[in-house]
Amino acid sequence: MKTIKKLLITSFLTLMFAPFSGTFLQAETDSKDEPETMITEAESEEEGKKKIGFEWEFELDPYYTYVDLIGSLTDQPIPDAGEQSELEIYRDLFLSSYWPRFFILEASVYPLPCLGVVLKKNTQEFYEDAAFSGDVNLLKAITAGFEEPWAFSLVLGDVITFTKPGEKKRKEGNYGFLGYLASVGNYHIKDNELIRDDWLEVEWKIKGDREYEDQKLNWSFRLGGKFHDNPDITDVYYMGIRRSRLDYEASATSILKNSGIEYKMDVDSETFEFVKHSFQVDKKWPFKEKKVALTVVLGLIWESNKKYKGSLREDEVDNFQIMIRPNIEF
Repeated sequence: MKTIKKLLITSFLTLMFAPFSGTFLQAETDSKDEPETMITEAESEEEGKKKIGFEWEFELDPYYTYVDLIGSLTDQPIPDAGEQSELEIYRDLFLSSYWPRFFILEASVYPLPCLGVVLKKNTQEFYEDAAFSGDVNLLKAITAGFEEPWAFSLVLGDVITFTKPGEKKRKEGNYGFLGYLASVGNYHIKDNELIRDDWLEVEWKIKGDREYEDQKLNWSFRLGGKFHDNPDITDVYYMGIRRSRLDYEASATSILKNSGIEYKMDVDSETFEFVKHSFQVDKKWPFKEKKVALTVVLGLIWESNKKYKGSLREDEVDNFQIMIRPNIEF
């Protein structure tokens, strides 16, 4: 009954705030990079015919590797938004039907956080040698930010694709989505250690991944809750926002066109007290000829001493964790 009650509260909160969440999301203002031109009706129809049924998507990344099965719940093709601006995409998704038209089944794994667990368990001395200043451990900083090693998810909602005018076909991974997500897993990560925990996460979210030859744009906004079977881990409600852009045509020093930002806050599901804040920014250095970019993410995670209970609660002081994530984007 406790979990059902929390699920009902979560559903109510997400439905209540969903219509207003667009105000937190910035529109892309560079008209040169983001023209409002749509692909022709014939191209859209031809592309749509190819999208009825099922489609596989996958991405290999040291922090977040996944495989998706995308399927249609109707006989309608996935609509194409061409090069609409972010604001227009949000508007069209919000105005579309709230009844799901597509589903996504996803299996995901987080390789580096898993590696952090393996290193701490099997090479304790090496792990401890990575500490370079008091409680700051380099391996922990590189693998911080993920609370589970893997997850399985079901997503129900509305999907759109992005095709740049003049392209012969849509590049893989170009999707925008609005809808509902449920994820499950059986382990929790705390301080690079695995803790047995059957958890359930439910959320309302809007996200998009738009990839062209010369630029990439990723964004998401989400509201949800995460509930744990382990009584020593606090159940939370949360809100998160993320935006990241990579532009091979822009200067490597450009802050707006080659950078990203993400913020997430968690509150106790019973007391509504803050139990966690996570903030991170990233800078990208693109190499146009190679179509790759070096990326460094710097962040800070604050956890209240109420994040954990019982045997998992170490002391009465709040915890700060530095986050460092070097990466390569293709």
